[in-house]
Amino acid sequence: MTQTSARTDPAGEASPASPAAGTTPAGRVRTVTAPTGVGSLGGIGLVLAGAVSVQFGSAVAALLFPRAGALGVVALRVTIAAVLLLAVCRPRLRGYSRADWAVVGAFGLALGGMNILFYQAIDRIPLGPAVTLEVLGPLVLSIAAARRALSLVWAGAALLGVFLLGQDGFGRLDLVGAAFALGAGAMWAAYIVFNSRTGARFPRLDGLALAMGVAALMSLPLGIGSTGATLLQPGVLGLGLAVALLSSGLPYTLELLALRRLPAPTFAVLMSLAPAIAALAGFLVLGQELSPLQCLAIALVVGASAGAVRTGRAARG
Repeated sequence: MTQTSARTDPAGEASPASPAAGTTPAGRVRTVTAPTGVGSLGGIGLVLAGAVSVQFGSAVAALLFPRAGALGVVALRVTIAAVLLLAVCRPRLRGYSRADWAVVGAFGLALGGMNILFYQAIDRIPLGPAVTLEVLGPLVLSIAAARRALSLVWAGAALLGVFLLGQDGFGRLDLVGAAFALGAGAMWAAYIVFNSRTGARFPRLDGLALAMGVAALMSLPLGIGSTGATLLQPGVLGLGLAVALLSSGLPYTLELLALRRLPAPTFAVLMSLAPAIAALAGFLVLGQELSPLQCLAIALVVGASAGAVRTGRAARG
């Protein structure tokens, strides 16, 4: 869930800094007031379209698993996204301190780790429950930042949702897959922190492009070691490009446009719908059906995420 600087997608992608609270090339924070009215309604549509693109991109990635494996798909997605971002942004490499490089390096490691763990999770458990467990990472971060009694209510609602998800059979979900999803959530929380710090040190999308390059260097050897020359097959490359565009290129563009129309708190609350959208994508693309109890569990986590973001904003505002 994002606060002011970035949105981290449940499928494990980094999103660019929010124009609602961005930085100048010199690194000074600038504040922009988002317009309201028709523009806000259009912004909501853009955010939802981006979220749908991310989750359906993850569903398409799952279709590719039998051919390229989870690690191979991660390598394709991250590497193609890195090449595109580096080619478009052409980030400057000089003029940064060791601390700057340490921050962007940590951002890249968090991004790469989040992708690897999340794809390992959806290789074992349905997409909707995977994103539900993953979103607990940002949820915990929001609750910790808020430090208000109401935050405990949202924490309780989220824990109840996870409990209900388990009641419907964590054995059916696969404990290893659930653990990977929780690990991806921890990486998501770390990525939010380092995304914010990177946005304050690097102009435009330079930090994101460099971090994606680090993530590619992290994931590509694992993908090659796992899948080998299969990654170079035309069909696999084509689906990998589709995953990269659906999960990276299109959502980033839509979110950048949306953040010019929406205040950051509204944007962050809309991001809490990720588990529900993921469940829909899993059902439509992969045929992954959810029981009524699992649907209730996902709804509780979505509600808790939205409430935590609202509470966190009130505490900081």
